[in-house]
Amino acid sequence: MVLCVSVFVFLYQTFIREIRSKYRDLIDSVQRNREEILSPSNNKLTELLEDANKLFKDVRQAREAALDAQLLVVATELGKEKANQLSAYGSAFDPTAFAEHLLSFMGLNRLENKEDEQQNGSAARGYLPHDAWHRLSRRAQRCFSTAPTFHFMMGLFHAEPPPPKQRTERQRKAPGGEAKRIMPTQLKKMEESHQEATEKEVERILAYLKSIIKTIVTTAPISYYEFVIDPQSFPRTVENIFHTSFLIRDGLARMYLDDAQLPCIGDARREKKQSDAAGSSSRKQCVVSISPKTWKELINTFDIRDPMIHPPNTQTL
Repeated sequence: MVLCVSVFVFLYQTFIREIRSKYRDLIDSVQRNREEILSPSNNKLTELLEDANKLFKDVRQAREAALDAQLLVVATELGKEKANQLSAYGSAFDPTAFAEHLLSFMGLNRLENKEDEQQNGSAARGYLPHDAWHRLSRRAQRCFSTAPTFHFMMGLFHAEPPPPKQRTERQRKAPGGEAKRIMPTQLKKMEESHQEATEKEVERILAYLKSIIKTIVTTAPISYYEFVIDPQSFPRTVENIFHTSFLIRDGLARMYLDDAQLPCIGDARREKKQSDAAGSSSRKQCVVSISPKTWKELINTFDIRDPMIHPPNTQTL
């Protein structure tokens, strides 16, 4: 058993020594062949890296790993220098080599007229075929994007302006004209009917005012609120105020304040004698506003139960 262990240890150490030896040989080979590896056409650096990858599979200890890292550092430096040389070589431009490639592509024939040139003691310059420059232009044309041909989208351009189009007048449509003639007539009829209805309502209210004045005491004033307010309808109250204002405007009725500073309404002709005796009086205008809340308050304050001005359909003078 002890012998087997000793043999295994010996073989393992021998294997480790071989790996270290191979790593050292690779490092020495890189250092000796440095100039050869830096050549652009040499691929020996790639072969060395492939060999190092195969050795790294058997690495088990730190010493072999350190040798692998040392080889990798040396190979990296060589790769950097080689890349710099390749970029410098690629950016350099050799006019002579370019001219030689260009002449070869154009089909230069250096054998023609060789005997004449040798007799004259001059170097052979060669001969270009007649289509050499056409061949070069066709090859160069592939490297440039050709511009599209110009054409007119709407046809050819004419310098002279087009002839003016004859203007044709459109005939007016008969239905439209009839509608225009009918609309003012309809509006006029509506306005006249509304005016007639207002005049009739004003005359009806004036008749109520005269009838009330006849039935009451001569000196008793008629309360304005009791006259115009309809306790059953707020809209009719507004209409009564509106139509009564026409009576006052036309001088058929007169408004004034009594001793309690409340508005009263009376016959303008009856009050005319008193005003003439007292002197000339000037007319005044005011704006009357009323709301449903004020309308209810006036009904309760003046204790209005029945309207003085009845609705048009139930009027009883």
